[in-house]
Amino acid sequence: MMKMVLLLFCLATALTFKVSESKSAVSLQPHALESFDVGYIQMKGAENCSYLVMITTSCSSPKFTTDKISIAFGDASGNQVYAARLDDPKSGTFEQCSSDSFQLDGPCASPICFAYLYRSGSTDNKGWEPESVKIYGYNSDAVTFTFNSSIPSDTWYGYNYCDTPSPPSSSIQLSIQKWVLFVMFLGSVFSVWM
Repeated sequence: MMKMVLLLFCLATALTFKVSESKSAVSLQPHALESFDVGYIQMKGAENCSYLVMITTSCSSPKFTTDKISIAFGDASGNQVYAARLDDPKSGTFEQCSSDSFQLDGPCASPICFAYLYRSGSTDNKGWEPESVKIYGYNSDAVTFTFNSSIPSDTWYGYNYCDTPSPPSSSIQLSIQKWVLFVMFLGSVFSVWM
């Protein structure tokens, strides 16, 4: 009877731990950067890589934009790629409900964990509105940053996942490791009792 109570207690503790762990997951939204020194960005490194950047403009965005659009992205090791100007109103970039692709070269960044957009131009509340930015990079999986909001004028705006405690893929692996350790612990407890 005592063994059964201990087993139930251990299972309840493990389940409670799993629920509390999932509630503490970090959910980041795009945000404005207070300062971003473009001069610090590495424009050319010893080794350069090519990136395909796909930017989808929201259907909530104005039909077209004359705003100047820039992008900066990179990894936690300080490898950063910067494109000063992606827009070209004459070619129809960043039109409402469209996707635009850009081939960019820069330092080899892997995995890409931050991306910021910069919009300069219209100061009204309804400027260009990106839906998402998807970056296909060197030696890493493609990463998507979802915006679905207007970019404030004259501000770097986006995501930085570089400082998050653990990305989603590693949290699943960590949970499996915890369960394995838990089962090993139970096995050792039962072996002592038997």
